[in-house]
Amino acid sequence: MKNFKILLVEDEKQMSMFIQMELNHEEYEVDAAYDGREALKKVEDTDYDLILLDIMIPNLNGIEVCRRIRQSSNVPIIMLTAKSDIPDKVLGLDAGANDYLTKPFAIEELLARIRVYERDKSLKDETDQIKVKDVIMDNKIHQVFRGDKEIELTKTEYNLLKILLSNKNVVLTREQLIEDVWGYDYAGDTNVVDVFIRYLRSKIDEGFQNKLITTIRGVGYVIKDN
Repeated sequence: MKNFKILLVEDEKQMSMFIQMELNHEEYEVDAAYDGREALKKVEDTDYDLILLDIMIPNLNGIEVCRRIRQSSNVPIIMLTAKSDIPDKVLGLDAGANDYLTKPFAIEELLARIRVYERDKSLKDETDQIKVKDVIMDNKIHQVFRGDKEIELTKTEYNLLKILLSNKNVVLTREQLIEDVWGYDYAGDTNVVDVFIRYLRSKIDEGFQNKLITTIRGVGYVIKDN
């Protein structure tokens, strides 16, 4: 089973069963809802990676369901509907839908669109965790590990390390680091970068044979992944 959870909101049960069967065949995990209020309850209880949402459903239509979901979630939504008029499409997109598929549609086209959002999720998951050599930065839990050791960092130290790890093998100047970590309006001394690099080294390199942060004299700093 893929790590990709889909909510299908479709009141025509035969159509819903057919789509579920096709999605299950592709190893997606699928929940079904048959009206608007049931859909909102499922979204409240479960984190979905994608919602397939019909417009013409009872107990709150798809447009209203989409609007309410958007008040608290950015989960991708593909509208599935028999309505093909431009105003209906505009209404759905303005309510917060990401995409629009008009019935009848080929299941291959639906699967192709789902794969787009699946790839987007994979890219996001990769950025949630950065790994260089034996260092892992987990941005979901805001923790850094080197080998088996957890490294305690201040907010500024964490942000500085994140920029260096995200740009591995790229030499970053002090000016670039100041803009990314302290902001464009920072008016202090650029030596603040050197100070925080020392702080970082005392925590991330101390006790380890291989040093993580390399100084490029006269230029800046880099973390090399080789």
